[in-house]
Amino acid sequence: MRTRLMEAGLHDGATWRISPTPFLLTSADLSAIQSLGQHLLRFTHALNRLYYESVRGAQPTWVADYLDQGKPPDLIAYARMNRFRTALPGVIRPDLILTEDGFMISELDSVPGGIGLTGCMGQAYTDLGWPIIGGRDGMVAGFARMIRSLHESREGAHSPVASAEQRVPAPLPNPPQPSAARLAIVVSEESKDYRSEMLWLAARLREAGLPAQTVSPDDVIFTEEALFLAGSTPLTALYRFFELFDLKNIPKSELIMYAVKKGHLALTPPMKPWLEEKMAFALVHHPALEPFWTHELGADTFELLHRLMPKTWILDPRPVPPHAVIPGLTVDGHSVSDWKVLASLGQKGRRFVIKPSGFSELAWGSRGVSVGHDLPQTEWAAALEAALASFHQVPRILQEFRKGRHVAVSYHDPVTDEIVPMPGRVRLSPYYFIAGEVGTEGASAGPPSAKSVELAGILATVCPLDKKLIHGMTEAVMAPCTLA
Repeated sequence: MRTRLMEAGLHDGATWRISPTPFLLTSADLSAIQSLGQHLLRFTHALNRLYYESVRGAQPTWVADYLDQGKPPDLIAYARMNRFRTALPGVIRPDLILTEDGFMISELDSVPGGIGLTGCMGQAYTDLGWPIIGGRDGMVAGFARMIRSLHESREGAHSPVASAEQRVPAPLPNPPQPSAARLAIVVSEESKDYRSEMLWLAARLREAGLPAQTVSPDDVIFTEEALFLAGSTPLTALYRFFELFDLKNIPKSELIMYAVKKGHLALTPPMKPWLEEKMAFALVHHPALEPFWTHELGADTFELLHRLMPKTWILDPRPVPPHAVIPGLTVDGHSVSDWKVLASLGQKGRRFVIKPSGFSELAWGSRGVSVGHDLPQTEWAAALEAALASFHQVPRILQEFRKGRHVAVSYHDPVTDEIVPMPGRVRLSPYYFIAGEVGTEGASAGPPSAKSVELAGILATVCPLDKKLIHGMTEAVMAPCTLA
């Protein structure tokens, strides 16, 4: 296993701990994760609609004000263009923490890493005889179907003679067959740590018959009619593996945006910053928006997500009116109307996490995260004060802390050549690929019922019990999942 990962450039011998087996999921956990994808697609669709309705005043205008906070006006204006209105991400990846009563969603990632890593490990463990969730080639096939769906729907949307029926893509074959789609996976310098896995993914896509290259933004060649790579025919699709906060540092980003605006190629994930904000969880829990969520999601989906998404608040420093309280936030059973009350809480009372909401280099991984009960009181108070002070530049959220349940895994120690047991807590990262009708920017559109949601694989990251935050680290065990 280690040799295969190192040959693919995905492991340097000490990047993380390698397990002799995949991570075992119970049938109940797997069933819940399989059904979650459709609920999250409905949520993404509803969040997008909430934003646009807030912009035009049909929903509270403070929703769009919050989601636009800290974003450059030119990006907001671009993202709001009518031609992009229905565009949604083609990949949805939640981070799930297994808890004593099931699991909770710690966040959603629209530009997720790990696609190539999960795919490579899935192939390797399958070749060793393990039935991996999603199958040996699930990640590659799911990604390919998603890209082909973007291409086919874009072709229909831009054809002057295409009827509404013709614009619905035909059922996609499995495994994928050769297609006219031509893909560039564009990886920025800021995201260079993921370049190796995207190179692996592009190579597997080519083997599956989909022309694909992983490139830097500088490699993209612009003309008034199309985007190219050196010596290639025009690109039809671009997978954005760079963050929107980094646009000013992305060579040719304005040319890419222009080509997408003109319909020269499809782009996913769409450049919609409001779909990449952790504060969306706070909107789910805001009582003023409950009628909207219930109507858009349906009672069952809203109840499920309200339970799985931890209570979250936007750390807004503006004074709360004297007659009001911060919705849902209590200390010792009493409502709170001033954030400063939280600064003096004892260790047991500050079971909260502070995170950058999005649009910041601190908003991914564990960077910028403060765990209240893991900090001395003075450091917690300082973190809270800094979060409130940063509201206008980088809004932060306050989220209730939910403890993960204990799991047991093992890993191979390359020094002693022994299998070592390790108790820990696990983060599960399922990858859902969306196919079906798409918007003109090239990401999924239309009602969720018009699209398929495919669970292509699940990556488990297990950290030792003394780690409060679960993320990739040298002490973590990482593996794809299988049914116990």
